[in-house]
Amino acid sequence: MNELRRKLLQGSTAALFAPWIGAGLLVPRRVIAAEWNRAAFTARNVNEALKAWGAANAAESRDIVINAPEIAENGAKVEIDITSQIPASRSIAIFVDRNPMPLCAAITFSGGALPYCRAQLKLAESTRIRAVVKAGDGKTYVAFREIKVTLGGCGG
Repeated sequence: MNELRRKLLQGSTAALFAPWIGAGLLVPRRVIAAEWNRAAFTARNVNEALKAWGAANAAESRDIVINAPEIAENGAKVEIDITSQIPASRSIAIFVDRNPMPLCAAITFSGGALPYCRAQLKLAESTRIRAVVKAGDGKTYVAFREIKVTLGGCGG
């Protein structure tokens, strides 16, 4: 009986809120309030994207580790891992120099979170990847990794 009551309540709650959501009267405020850097994500070259992200003068750092294949046989799915050893890392942004829109991802961390991310990138050609880390003190750091993409997975 308790299970039937639970299912009835779940179904009626969804049915109750469906018209409000459809009419736009009930919206997720946290998602709408989230900021995103439109200029950085829509920039057409890496210099514009870095400038819009506030990382045009980022210092190169060995404390950012990019784990990615040296040669990617399938450019449609290139998996990379990025770890930051920089104290108080607040965000990691991934830029791909030769992509039409270079800023591929931006991850923000709350206090105490491990500054690590894994992403799958789509690369049409061999290129350089940049991982940019913003620290809590406002400084930005960058690390680079070259990835060669073979054509059609033939190793050429």
